[in-house]
Amino acid sequence: MTRIPHGTSGEPNPLRALDLDQLRRRTSMKWRAYPDDVLPLWVAEMDVPLAAPVARALTDAIALGDTGYPAGTAYAEALAGFAEKWWGWSGIDVGRTAIVPDVMLGVVEMLKLVSGPGDAVVVNPPVYPPFFQFVAHMDRRVVEAPLGPDLRIDLGVLEDAFRQAVAGGGRAAYLLCSPHNPTGTVHTAEELSTVARLAGEYGVRVVADEIHAPLVLGATDFVPYLSVPGGGSGLSLMSASKAWNLAGLKAALAVAGPESAADLARLPEEVGHGPSHFGALAHTAALRDGTAWLGALLAGLDENRRLLAGLLAERLPAVVYRPGDATYLAWLDCRALGLGEDPADVFLHRGRVALNSGLPFGTGGAGHVRLNLATSPEIVTEAVRRMAAALK
Repeated sequence: MTRIPHGTSGEPNPLRALDLDQLRRRTSMKWRAYPDDVLPLWVAEMDVPLAAPVARALTDAIALGDTGYPAGTAYAEALAGFAEKWWGWSGIDVGRTAIVPDVMLGVVEMLKLVSGPGDAVVVNPPVYPPFFQFVAHMDRRVVEAPLGPDLRIDLGVLEDAFRQAVAGGGRAAYLLCSPHNPTGTVHTAEELSTVARLAGEYGVRVVADEIHAPLVLGATDFVPYLSVPGGGSGLSLMSASKAWNLAGLKAALAVAGPESAADLARLPEEVGHGPSHFGALAHTAALRDGTAWLGALLAGLDENRRLLAGLLAERLPAVVYRPGDATYLAWLDCRALGLGEDPADVFLHRGRVALNSGLPFGTGGAGHVRLNLATSPEIVTEAVRRMAAALK
């Protein structure tokens, strides 16, 4: 699998396009959950305008009154083309895909296909909090395999978790976050190949949440789980949602490996009724025509990552930040500040900056916060100033 270099797009940095006054006119969750004196750097929304190809697709549909039900395979075809050009991977067969309402609801449906009530689902905390919430709600039990001190998958711990997950009989699944949220870790081909081997040995089915896959920075390679040896029995969820800021335009794709096609074929037909037609149009346009915009975004995120590292070293040197190779989320270890298990609460009430508390991310989350880097450099700078002021 050969990665095609992204290069520079020539497009302006979309993170610099909107000022604070414009952003405060937004009515989405990020900008409405807190009072106006709070600077929000929490939920995974980006402070960017829509990519022009996405905006055109939506306005053209509105002009036509094209507001009906989604149909066809254009979204899956666009994802297959994107995967081949962006990751050098030609493994997406449109016939082994299914449209689902969004990635997490798709995860739920995939877990229903490969596990039953009471079965175990292995996760790698600290990890995206809905992994715990959705799994518990569907009457599965969570088995934790915490990340290692280097914030990577601890393969020995994972094997122990697999052994525990299948010990009582029944089926077991592994909900893999790739790239990992909140750490930004990009799993290597060797790591994922070992995951696939262990899953095969223990009879654990892998469901991969790969929503952050387009958001890999620099020279690091994203490796699709289904592309590694043994990964063909897995199921993946992919979407343009995170990379193009399309959370309000619901649509995602479930992708089956060759050995899991029969599982995906059992997906109830009504699941495909949940996605929005506008969502499918927007995601298709993003993947097909929005790669220059994405390239500019990635360059801007890389600048913000370096900016944050410098600001923390200068103003909050006790905070440990290991910049991840993917996502626009920064995982900050604030334990040395002496703010207790939930430093986000202190930063909110003393500094008026909203970050995600590390506690809902599970084991390893206490004393940590997650900061959203997908904003202007000026807002990143002001956020760190407020965080430092909260300690005085």
